Amino acid sequence: MLTGERVHLRALEPADSEPMWRWYHDPEVGRWMETAPPISLAQNMKRGEERPRNTFEQMLLAVETLDERKFIGYAALGDTNFVSGEITLESFALGERDHWGAGYATDALRVICRYAFEEIGLNRVMLWVVAENAAAVRLYERVGFVVEGRRREAFRSGGRRYDYLMMGLLAHELR
Repeated sequence: MLTGERVHLRALEPADSEPMWRWYHDPEVGRWMETAPPISLAQNMKRGEERPRNTFEQMLLAVETLDERKFIGYAALGDTNFVSGEITLESFALGERDHWGAGYATDALRVICRYAFEEIGLNRVMLWVVAENAAAVRLYERVGFVVEGRRREAFRSGGRRYDYLMMGLLAHELR
């Protein structure tokens, strides 16, 4: 159900907290992420221990390589609206840089969308992405997402402001 050609998705485990903490502190990985006050590894580990159970309304998934079962990224889905048939991809990151550009992110995104459409029964996945994050925009477009809107200067990083793009994917558009 949550397996693609290159990845397997599963619920996050408390042990995943250490790599995630490391990724947050990697400037390349965190460049286009919302900033947050720094927390210690111990605080992040405690947060991982206290993480609530996944529901269809809110879920946090680990991305693992299919062959090695190595934890390489994560996805957060939420804001599910069963009336409109929509879910938001709140965050998506491939934290292990040695796995960038090898198709893992594309496969993981397809698995997430297929799960939303086929298993949860939704019709639309939406997300916000920083317009200047060209690699992420290309990834989303490769899977079938289209730009549906823009929030001007809504993201701040390094003392600069950037636009957010709202992108959406309907079930019949998944590639």
